Amino acid sequence: MRRAVLLLAVVLSGFGALRNSAAAPAELNVFIWSEYLDPAVVADFERTFECKVTIDLYEDDAAMMAKLQAGGAKLYDVVVPPDHRVTALVKLGLLAPLRPENVPNLKHLDPKFARPPFDPENKFTVAYQWGTVGLLVRKGADGSIPTATWGLVFDEKQSAGPFVLLDNARDVLGAALKFCGRSLNSTEAADLRAARETLLQAKPRAVALEGSVGARNRVVGKSARVAMVYSGEAARAITEDASLVYLIPQEGSQIWLDSLAIPSGAPHRDLAEKFINFLLDPAQGARISNFTQFATPNAAARLLLDPGVRANPAIYPSEDVVARLEFLRDLGAKSRLYDEVWTQVKAR
Repeated sequence: MRRAVLLLAVVLSGFGALRNSAAAPAELNVFIWSEYLDPAVVADFERTFECKVTIDLYEDDAAMMAKLQAGGAKLYDVVVPPDHRVTALVKLGLLAPLRPENVPNLKHLDPKFARPPFDPENKFTVAYQWGTVGLLVRKGADGSIPTATWGLVFDEKQSAGPFVLLDNARDVLGAALKFCGRSLNSTEAADLRAARETLLQAKPRAVALEGSVGARNRVVGKSARVAMVYSGEAARAITEDASLVYLIPQEGSQIWLDSLAIPSGAPHRDLAEKFINFLLDPAQGARISNFTQFATPNAAARLLLDPGVRANPAIYPSEDVVARLEFLRDLGAKSRLYDEVWTQVKAR
């Protein structure tokens, strides 16, 4: 009798475990920039695939790299690295190859973004959003707009008021290099010295060094008049406040492409590929870009954008502006030159 009772208890316990296991939803862990994914799209994915999506945020790519190298590659299922970080991530073995048969919506990518130079076969990445780096500026009381120049932050004589710089080494040093008439990928010692001196003179006058979202918020909140930001943050701010304008400096600036990728140790790789494919669906891609106000590399999605988004020059700059822009490149071992200069700037 006692054995029968024990057997029944074991059987019931097993059924309970199976029931609890069946009730537990699948999980997906995403590591992404803040305010970079429409919550409604995430909710739809959760309903469609009966899963739970957990999102962790970062504000700069250095933090993203550090987290992945410190074990995050085994924690996260999807990450969104910027263009110039992909080569290093692949060399470090931190990205898993994509299985194209699981991502059929790759066919919707604009050919200009389908095979980027840092991943020409789309072996590890899928283009997600692209944009530029520029200045969010509050117009004058009379509606006047300052000249579009990096001098608004780097030259005290051209200053239009309190300003915020991005707290990101390659972005800020790139802007300083452009202001000095150099390439934002230069590794020449004289060029980097010029950029360093430009930043050392500007930093004491800056309200703060912040991420793009925080920088935007300071201009919206009127504690700064000028902020170095990514284009999407500027476009969103302008929809809230018509007295703001986005300027891409005449000296030139940065164009960038962020991608979706799967870390090498992703615990839920199959679901990660379903998520990437879901985001590449044209309707979902349009919803994402309508939300973020960044440009979509998805050709089919662009046709579905809100007309105001599609026609916004802050999001889709003209060809003559694009001609003045550069992509950041992976500099390999020479990246340490930028790290050294940035350390000197941050220490002051």
